Formats: sequence, structure tokens, C-alpha cells
Amino acid sequence: MRTRAKFGRFLAVVVAAAAGAGLMSSAAAAAPGAPGSRPAFCGHDHRSRPSAGYLCAETGDLLDVRIGDVRPTQPSLGYDEVYSKLGRYTLGKDTVDKKFDDWCEADGRIAAASVSPGARLDDPSSFTCRLAVGAETPDSVAAMKTVVIGPCGEPFLTDGHHTLTSFAETPDGGLNLHVRLRVLANYSTLTRRDFWARMQEHKWVWLRDADGNPITVNKLPKSVGLAHFGDDRFRGLLYFGRDIGYAQNDLPFQEFYWGDWLRDAKPVALGTGNSGDLVGYLATVKSVTQAMVALPKDTVVDSGFTAADLDALGAWNDGAAEAKGEFGKLSKPYTDAKPGKLAYALEYKKVHGLG
Repeated sequence: MRTRAKFGRFLAVVVAAAAGAGLMSSAAAAAPGAPGSRPAFCGHDHRSRPSAGYLCAETGDLLDVRIGDVRPTQPSLGYDEVYSKLGRYTLGKDTVDKKFDDWCEADGRIAAASVSPGARLDDPSSFTCRLAVGAETPDSVAAMKTVVIGPCGEPFLTDGHHTLTSFAETPDGGLNLHVRLRVLANYSTLTRRDFWARMQEHKWVWLRDADGNPITVNKLPKSVGLAHFGDDRFRGLLYFGRDIGYAQNDLPFQEFYWGDWLRDAKPVALGTGNSGDLVGYLATVKSVTQAMVALPKDTVVDSGFTAADLDALGAWNDGAAEAKGEFGKLSKPYTDAKPGKLAYALEYKKVHGLG
């Protein structure tokens, strides 16, 4: 996408710098310093802490992280996005299971290259990615999920809550699964008060609950996984509007800003959105995305961000006919050879008896 392309070019500097020393491997990430010595650039010594292995991560490092160690920076998810991913992972019709593509992309290595029969996410030897560790490109790094290192080395996730929760919930995943995350900053030397002030300054934390009410940082979840999050149905709905009403960009919590606009401005009647009815859900997606596109680009949507900042498209469905483009793909039912991501969400909920 446009913003990702710009960011990828910016990251070329980071990747080039990292190439000389080698991108941070899992072995390097897990070794804050030689035994008995103080780490050279950590500014403190908390090696006895459970998260000590992350203390010395530097901006731009690709940090090997156990999913269960990651601390969320938002209190809710769009459950329907997670259900869509889980539907495709467990009920999918792809030649190569999409979860391996998603894991390789999250790890900075584009997509799966080969998958052995019976391959599992929790067995990295059972599949390969298109890029080897150390062969990452600016574009592949730009697609990675991001983390900030907080006090005592705790890793705080700033992008990827839905993806990591999907990995945690899929049968061959779980909280012990590892994936690499790109480090945005290391604030481990700050007090907790100063850390959260810095996070809010950068807009790297979302302090509104599933109903749009403000919360304090102590109400944030302690781990990824559906049970730890509220369900923001507006955020779930917006996942299906990508490339129909707006383009996803690198602004943290972009879709939550759009969600608050839906909740507060009420630009359309939401009808049967988030129900088990494909036709009704599609109609809601259509009306919402048409309203997004109709906004003048200088309209403030939420928190000072305009429709242009939040990448509202210039034409609905990016100018394609209703049966074509992203809306055409989204409209495919589960019975189709290539179901749409909405159909996967609805089928997963149907199979598992979810409302």
C-alpha cells in the first residue's frame, strides 16, 4: 500500500545498518550480556526478571518473542477478524494453509515456500518461508508486527493483536509459539509513569474499551488471546471494509479511529452487521464503506485524524464494479472454491456455535 511502500523505503536504512552486524537472531535476542557482566547499552540490570531476554533490544531489531510474553496495548479486538483468520486456518480451502503464509509474513519472510504433510505452526522444521532468516528486505520488514520494550524488558505489542491472537487460538499454535517482531523503541530504562506518557505521546496505546469508553493503562490485558479482550464489533466490521472504503496504513489503531466514527457519528444504520447472515452483513459493509468514501478528505474523523490521514479511498471499491474488486471477493460464500474472508468468519462462528 502507499504508506507501507514509503515506510519500506525508510526502513532500507535500518535494514542496511542491521545487515553489517546481522539482524537480531533468537540467540542474540535471548542474551542480554555475558554472564556476570552488565549489558553495554541497557542502562540497567534486571537479568533476574522473566522478560530479561528482551532488555537489550534496539530500535530496528527483529526480536524473537514468545507470544505469551507480549503485553497488549489495546483492551479490545474485532472478534470477527480473528474468527475470519481462524476459519481460514481450520476450515480453509487453500492449497497451502494460510496460517503458514501469515506466520512467515509476520516473521519478516514474505510467505510460506514449502509445507510438509502434517505441518504445524509449533514445529518450524515442518515448513519453510520464502526468505531465510537474515535475508529480509525493506518490504518484508515493513510488513512485520511491532513492539516497544518497556520497563524491566516487557515487550508491548503496538501492531498485530489480531494476528498474534489468531496464532494463539489456532490448534497448532498457542502462547508458547514464537515469532519475530520489529522493535520500534526501547524504553526499558523509563519509570512506568514515564513509559506510558511516552507511549501516549506516540499514540502507541489505545485507551478506549469495546464500547468506546476511556480506560486507564492498568485495565489493559496481560496477554493476547480472545479471553483477554473485549469484542469491539465496529472494529470487527471495519476489517471487511479494507480496500473497499479505505486502505490499511501504518497508523497504529487506524481502524479503531474509524470504529469510533461509526459509533459516535452514526453515519449509517448498521442493520444486521455482525450477524450470521452473509447478505445482511455485506449490505452493512457496503453502506459503511460508501459513507467513508463520501467524506471530504479534510473531514476530521476522530482524535484529529482526517479521512485522508485514515486513507479513505477516492472511489468506492477502488473504482471497481460491485461484483469485482475487493467487494466482489468479499461477497464469495463459503460454498465457493475461494470463499471471501467474511464467509470464513461466519462459517467459523456457525461451526463453533458462536453468536
